[in-house]
Amino acid sequence: MREILHIQGGQCGNQIGSKFWEVVCDEHGIDPTGQYIGNSDLQLERVNVYYNEASNGRYVPRAVLMDLEPGTMDSVRTGPYGQIFRPDNFVFGQSGAGNNWAKGHYTEGAELIDSVLDVVRKEVEHCDCMQVGDLNHLISATMSGVTCCLRFPGQLNSDLRKLAVNLIPFPRLHFFMVGFAPLTSRGSQQYQSLSVPELTQQMWDAKNMMCAADPRHGRYLTASAMFRGKMSTKEVDEQMINVQNKNSSYFVEWIPNNVKSSVCDIPPKGLAMASTFVGNSTSIQEMFRRVSEQFTAMFRRKAFLHWYTGEGMDEMEFTEAESNMNDLVSEYQQYQDATMEEDIEYEDEHDVGAEN
Repeated sequence: MREILHIQGGQCGNQIGSKFWEVVCDEHGIDPTGQYIGNSDLQLERVNVYYNEASNGRYVPRAVLMDLEPGTMDSVRTGPYGQIFRPDNFVFGQSGAGNNWAKGHYTEGAELIDSVLDVVRKEVEHCDCMQVGDLNHLISATMSGVTCCLRFPGQLNSDLRKLAVNLIPFPRLHFFMVGFAPLTSRGSQQYQSLSVPELTQQMWDAKNMMCAADPRHGRYLTASAMFRGKMSTKEVDEQMINVQNKNSSYFVEWIPNNVKSSVCDIPPKGLAMASTFVGNSTSIQEMFRRVSEQFTAMFRRKAFLHWYTGEGMDEMEFTEAESNMNDLVSEYQQYQDATMEEDIEYEDEHDVGAEN
């Protein structure tokens, strides 16, 4: 059995994490006290992917919750699923980072990290085949969709290792754009008629991407589509091929068959079918460019710099980070502009060199 250890940190990570566990508990039929109240054997078949089973038959999330101040932990504990977590897995400080990540990394966080690693180590030691540690309803649904093939049976199965191998053609280009379909309010879901073509159209739509970048301004290096629900794998394959044929200019031609698909039989609760999209697009450089421009404008004037140097950071670390980000943008642009013709030219030059 492949297990996942879920690590959530900071205010944002813990708020998203709390909602994520509500979604996953709902899918597996587990109530806020950790008791199983579901109606299908499939819900328990691979429940160990995300849960440890306690001696009293209670299911406990394999989660580590951490923060530099206790406020977020308190709100998780008093939330709807606050009592389901193992109390020892709440790791928190008292001071907080005050929106200064240098405190989180160099001073306050450095004092807490050993305690966090101890809890993580204990959880990992109880796992047989550890898959990954990774860190609002929509984000939770997307996270749930990425791991559904591990947790439920399917016709075309995938796991996180295969996902990483298929999506990352170059080591540094590992930043993904994700999407979820159907993207509607929960109140209007019952009025929609869902189909594989409709899900496919939505999941590739630029408006569905959970990233402030437009995929039409770049090209897809790789992509993965994970469908959930009772559907034909033949229809899924046909729709994926159709998307690539109609929009060939938005895919690099030098990586053949660069869209992978998987089908999991169990849909999210409340939906007949759904899909999760993960794409590696060169257009994500828009987001990095924007961050770089904003950073440069402040760093040139040394704005806010004293807060970080006061925690022990050096100015050169910022300069190096800026350089790394600019190199990343250049690498994305390089592969966006790359064509098959370049390969032919290279081969011709190589042949001429060999003759000489």
